[in-house]
Amino acid sequence: MKKTFLLLFLVSFTCFCQDYEVKDFSSAKEVRAFAKFEPKEGVLLFVGQELEAVGGLEEYSDGYLNHFPKPAGWTTYTNMSPGEYSFGLRFEGLDGLWENADWGDNVYNAHIQHLDSDYTNMIMAIGLSFINHEEKVADGTHDKYIDRLGNFLLSINNRPVFLRIAYEFDGDPWNHYDRETTVKAYQRIVDKLRARGVNNVAYVWQSTGYISNQEQLEGWYPGDDYVDWCGVSFFNRWKEIEMFEFARRKGKPVFIAEATPTISDYGGKLYGITKETQLSNPKQAEEAWQKWFLPFFRTIEENADVVKAVHYINCHWDSHPMWKENPTFKGIDARLHLSDSVSKRWLERISKSPFILSSENLYQLIGTTANKE
Repeated sequence: MKKTFLLLFLVSFTCFCQDYEVKDFSSAKEVRAFAKFEPKEGVLLFVGQELEAVGGLEEYSDGYLNHFPKPAGWTTYTNMSPGEYSFGLRFEGLDGLWENADWGDNVYNAHIQHLDSDYTNMIMAIGLSFINHEEKVADGTHDKYIDRLGNFLLSINNRPVFLRIAYEFDGDPWNHYDRETTVKAYQRIVDKLRARGVNNVAYVWQSTGYISNQEQLEGWYPGDDYVDWCGVSFFNRWKEIEMFEFARRKGKPVFIAEATPTISDYGGKLYGITKETQLSNPKQAEEAWQKWFLPFFRTIEENADVVKAVHYINCHWDSHPMWKENPTFKGIDARLHLSDSVSKRWLERISKSPFILSSENLYQLIGTTANKE
């Protein structure tokens, strides 16, 4: 009887294994081609996002660069939305690239950062928006702005750039991009920049994170030929991110392109409301470390096969007019140096693997021989 039972078990187990292939995931990893500017090992650390937050300048000398080792890159923002108004500023288009511009989020000026010696051996990441103008970008009306952007990118001595086109494209209602037209606009920008001979740019396609599922992301996707990196934001609803899995399916690396400590309050799910988080407050700083920073680092570790760049927003959010009434950021001061406890643990984390900081051979690590400024 025992022999009969054993025989039946072995036959059943063999049939089961034929239907369900048993794999050893302990050492196996998906093999994919490296993307443009993707390091073979490690995670590029970016810090942003305006002049005050990044620092390292004569007029802005209390930012991240003034308190911590220089990261691999920094972020800045601009637009192709001429005529739109934002907190007293009327956009001219490409604001904040060549000259100071403040649209309610403090001052931006990518050119002076590029020229400053404190920004040598750093990668630039540009967030490019064209809210309410996606049709004009797509149909060629705004080609002159694409050409001017090309001029800027060609003028910065081959510094590597990550260009986040229509970042948080699915962020309705604050972005309210039209899906089909935005996809066409994204493709037109890439086509025209490539035709200009702009080759120091990796194109990043960035989702909000918690809004779109796999099918919806597919509907926004411009196509493999137009996307070098997938991007995503990491705020209070980070558990709902589907971009990591989407990127795996597409064989793309992921840039966590916006991240700052936000903890959901009781209205977080429905209304985006977060708890007050002032890193200068020891109790709130510790809660932020436990409920946001540790999950942030854990997410990077658990998705090490795709996450190859991250951007920490070192921002005094609630001092900027744009965010004072925003439910997610109105009570946030994320400047790391305000908390000795958080600063010490942050420094311990980012000073070792997998994080990549600025160095003399940074550009070689990402596969480019760009000139050092």
